[in-house]
Amino acid sequence: MRVRFAPSPTGALHIGGARTALFNWLLAHGSPAPGEERGTLVLRIEDTDRERSTPENVEQILDALRWLELDWDEGPILQSDRAQRHGEVLQSLLESGHAYRSTATADDVKNYKERHGVQQGFRGDEGRAGDQKEGAVRLKVPDEGATVVHDVIRGDTRFEHVHMDDPVIARSDGSVLYNFAVAIDDLDAGITHVVRGEDHLSNTPKQLLVLEALGAPQPLYAHLPLLHGPDGRKLSKRHGAASVQELREAGFLPEAVRNYLALLGWGSDDDATVMSTEELVEKFALERVSRNPAQFDETKLRWLNGIYIRAMPPEELARRLEEFTGREGLAQAARISQEKIQTLADFWPLAGFFYDGVSDDPKARAKWLDEKGRETLAQARTALAETDNFQEESVQRVLDALQERLGCKPRDIYQPLRVAIAGTAISPGIFESVSLMGREETLSRIDSALAKVAS
Repeated sequence: MRVRFAPSPTGALHIGGARTALFNWLLAHGSPAPGEERGTLVLRIEDTDRERSTPENVEQILDALRWLELDWDEGPILQSDRAQRHGEVLQSLLESGHAYRSTATADDVKNYKERHGVQQGFRGDEGRAGDQKEGAVRLKVPDEGATVVHDVIRGDTRFEHVHMDDPVIARSDGSVLYNFAVAIDDLDAGITHVVRGEDHLSNTPKQLLVLEALGAPQPLYAHLPLLHGPDGRKLSKRHGAASVQELREAGFLPEAVRNYLALLGWGSDDDATVMSTEELVEKFALERVSRNPAQFDETKLRWLNGIYIRAMPPEELARRLEEFTGREGLAQAARISQEKIQTLADFWPLAGFFYDGVSDDPKARAKWLDEKGRETLAQARTALAETDNFQEESVQRVLDALQERLGCKPRDIYQPLRVAIAGTAISPGIFESVSLMGREETLSRIDSALAKVAS
């Protein structure tokens, strides 16, 4: 099996493109049949859009694939580097009569359809005889019959030739167009399975006609369902992150993203949700990919990412957080925050007060440091000041005893104390936070908070 991922470098790697890359990667890494070798994944950069394709976008795509840990076996191959090969094949089709030059304009095509009917595919008339020496190059489409796309996911789709235009496969300057270049590149790379988005289905018959004109075998196709947002509309930035780079910047883990992307349009026999990459490789099969649109929901991705974070060894989480934030010495704060964060980006708003000092949430101060809250906080300070042992268990005993003595609810003590040391009403566990902050800093922040609300 030889598969390929062939993005266009016209921007960041979209989530839909990342899922296509993942599905191809899973196929290439799947368990081979007895006597067969593991598949090969070819990375090809389809940079035929000369205005929008840039080296910066190419590097951005490669960086996204590396972050997702989706390695490739061959490439990256730049489609633009194969111009000479494309030109040679183009000339052979002209010489064999399977293609012809045409100077037809858009108006010519429109007039042709007005004469023959809008459903009639455009034919280059006299140019098809091969007497035209200039102009763009069109591929001859048979007047009768149909091209049938055999698709693993969608079944057979029939494209009647009578409704197909003779497609332009090269400009008048000799530069080839997408559908021609793709067919030649897939052929030369020995691609056996073309797995790509459903939006490419309409391109497939044109590519098959190129292969047929060359007497070449056709690969097996699988067109993946499109991605929609939770509202049922095509996925876009209004639904949250739309690219791999945005997911990375939002603090998602690559292994969680791989797991979630695999579930968009595919499911295992046992309907499992949380699967390691090894399990995905073992279970993945094109036959279980749905033809219905798949829904990308960032809320569900956050939930799944949280599962991965909570299952991670604390030292590994600390390493990831230090890399993500660019800060060091986060091990202890990472440990006590692990149960409360769903992404790496959630950590600093939750635990940054350990390092950057007390933040300022006026609403939290107004709610929890009112007269009653100040009195409770002052008594908590007195109780904490009487113990030199600031281990988590000791802090809990002190605050539990205070709660029992005051006959109040836990939050009546915890929240004023939390606002005093963090500046907000949200933090890791209060016992763990006070213990990590230590006796001197905790008492100092309580004093500052009481002085501030008293002034």
